[in-house]
Amino acid sequence: MTKKLGIIDLLLKQGLITQEQAEKAKDETKRTGLNLEKALEKLGFITEKDVANVRAANLGVPFMDLTDYLIDVELVKLIPEAVAKKYKAVPLFKIGNSLTVAMTDPQNIMALDQIRKVSKMDTIDPVLATGDGIQKILDSYYGVAGSVDEIIKAIDKEKVLDTRKKGLAEVAEEAPIIKLVNILFMQAVKERASDIHIEPEEDILRIRYRIDGILHEVNDIPKKLQSAIISRIKILSKMDIAENRKPQDGRIRLKLESKDLDIRVSTFPTVHGENVVMRLLDKSSVLLGLKELGFSKKLLETFDKLIHRSNGIILVTGPTGSGKTTTLYAALTAINSMEKNIITIEDPVEYELPLIRQTPVNPKAGITFANGLRSILRQDPDIIMVGEIRDKETADVAIQAALTGHLVFSTLHTNDASSALTRLMDMGVEPFLISSSIAGILAQRLVRKLCDKCKGEGCKTCKDSGFTERIGIFELLVLDEKMKKIVNEKASADEIKKKAIALGMKVLKEDGLGKVKDGLTTQEEVLRATEVEE
Repeated sequence: MTKKLGIIDLLLKQGLITQEQAEKAKDETKRTGLNLEKALEKLGFITEKDVANVRAANLGVPFMDLTDYLIDVELVKLIPEAVAKKYKAVPLFKIGNSLTVAMTDPQNIMALDQIRKVSKMDTIDPVLATGDGIQKILDSYYGVAGSVDEIIKAIDKEKVLDTRKKGLAEVAEEAPIIKLVNILFMQAVKERASDIHIEPEEDILRIRYRIDGILHEVNDIPKKLQSAIISRIKILSKMDIAENRKPQDGRIRLKLESKDLDIRVSTFPTVHGENVVMRLLDKSSVLLGLKELGFSKKLLETFDKLIHRSNGIILVTGPTGSGKTTTLYAALTAINSMEKNIITIEDPVEYELPLIRQTPVNPKAGITFANGLRSILRQDPDIIMVGEIRDKETADVAIQAALTGHLVFSTLHTNDASSALTRLMDMGVEPFLISSSIAGILAQRLVRKLCDKCKGEGCKTCKDSGFTERIGIFELLVLDEKMKKIVNEKASADEIKKKAIALGMKVLKEDGLGKVKDGLTTQEEVLRATEVEE
């Protein structure tokens, strides 16, 4: 049996085509000269991806969907353009001295030998991809030099920005523009950026990355590229490229090696053009456990007791970007089990957690935090996470859930733990309901962690910043009987804080200075993170 007939048999066996469709395809091959696979595709019975999946299974190699796949531009240099085009083969990633290569024919021994020689790698691990997928990578990454400056020169040379003959959407799909935007994404991932800022100025387009909570300028791009770059991002995030007077929100999903990136995109009109901010979420990253977040031993013991309660509300507070969601996910992971029904409503779902039912808010479909929470209560939950308590309606439903035997996690945007209690009062929630439902409030900030290699002096690992990654500083207010009493008396945030400190609560700055003493961060970092309290 020939390989081609084997594929047809497999398509039939898997129910992807019928015998009648196979016969029609045979007739089409006689009429057009196409092979059976292409005839089936032309007739609309299967897609190229269907064939590739079946071929991969038949050959015993993985299938790789290259749609929205990002490749390190440095990796592209391992396989010269002539070789890549000749064998329809492109590099995907390398581990040690082993290179994984996507090919249309992973059994081509001659191609594998040639790629091994030119790449100077010990081993080549082939995976199968569609011809269209390979061509997309060839178009996007080859034929244009690798640095931002070189791509900009190529754009000028090739007159990519000449919109007299083509529209903006067409310009945004040109290979150099695609490659330039891909490099911005790739560079951001390599530098561990959480956000990409694309900021139009009068004469330039500024690119900044937020790394470990601090914005760093990485590129100044010529103003003439602004529309093309922003249009490319809007196309990727399924926005209206013709609309530049109103804010828009979108989402991009990209693959990078073993990572699945979910990028939230926001545009905002300014006097010099649309400002774009993109939040990078690594869906495949390993979520931190509570021990890795930065809790002191005593604080961790107290917080662990709180999250193992059967009912009550546990709040995590702090400004945007203070790590509240990470802490909540770590807490849910710590108490997750087959015996518990945990349901969340989030805006958006940032990471997918096993065993836990997670739902994003969708105001157009009527799913708000309050309405979603009401529906969750009819799903027999043990534990509920509400992304944020923004109004009295959501607070009331959360309190009702806590008072009827559920454990509820949520967040509030307040500077410290005691302010969360008065914030709820300001919403109109009765003090006795607050004191009877709130179990504890964790306030937190993130501070940059001293580089393990150089301990702050600056080295290659930390790009001379002295810091790598971040660690949390915390204050935990537990509502015991004494704290409940002062809440019922409608005490101010300052009065609540003084009472909590008298009962042993360590404030954010105190916890931070303890980490300075332990050599984890610097005093300047702690002061920067807690200065909102002053």
